[in-house]
Amino acid sequence: MKMVMVTYNEAIDVEVMEVFKGCGLVNYTKLTRVFGKGTTSGTHLGNQIWPGLNYILYVACEDAQVKQFVLGITNLRKALGREGVKAFVMPLEQIT
Repeated sequence: MKMVMVTYNEAIDVEVMEVFKGCGLVNYTKLTRVFGKGTTSGTHLGNQIWPGLNYILYVACEDAQVKQFVLGITNLRKALGREGVKAFVMPLEQIT
């Protein structure tokens, strides 16, 4: 199993969740109101000077689903350009 972490601009939550659901995935953990700064997407601190916020989506899934999900996020990134969406894949070990 792997953990996919997707960081993205709050404005594209619907699009990211469509990719997620399109891969047949159903379980996730989402963090909202996350601050951050990206090279192409800029700074998001949720204030008047640096408006906007980010979300983080954590998805634990099988290797076959990882490839499909990351490909979907990669295609979304290409389509949206500067909006800011990135996926990171980490090994996952279930403890309990």
